Amino acid sequence: MKLLWHILIGIIAFLHMYILWFEMFSWKTTGRKIFKKYPAEFFNQTGTLASNQGLYNGFLAVGLFWSLVISDPAWKINVAVFFLSCVATAGLYGALTADKKIFFVQALPAIATLVLTLLIR
Repeated sequence: MKLLWHILIGIIAFLHMYILWFEMFSWKTTGRKIFKKYPAEFFNQTGTLASNQGLYNGFLAVGLFWSLVISDPAWKINVAVFFLSCVATAGLYGALTADKKIFFVQALPAIATLVLTLLIR
C-alpha cells in the first residue's frame, strides 16, 4: 500500500512539473492545445500570468518530491498531506474557474491520494 502511495505522489509531482513546463515555457503552443476553448489572442496576452502559475505548480511538485525523501514517518505524511491538499484545492478552483477537466486531471488524483494517505496512516 505504501508503494502505491509513493507511486501516486510521484505521478502527481511529475504532472505538476509538466504543468510548470507548459505554463512557463510552452504556453502559446501547448497551452493553446490544452485549453482549446480560449481564443488564440488570449495566450499572447496572458503569457506572464501563465508563467507565474507555472512557478507555483513547480513549488507543488517540489513539495511532493520532498515528501518522498523525508525519513521521519510523521513528517513524511504531514508534508504529503499539506501539498496534496494544496493540489486538490488548486484543482477544485481551476475546475470551477477555468476548465472542468482540471478536476479529473489535478483534483481527483490528489483527493484519491489523500484518502489513501488516511488509510495507511
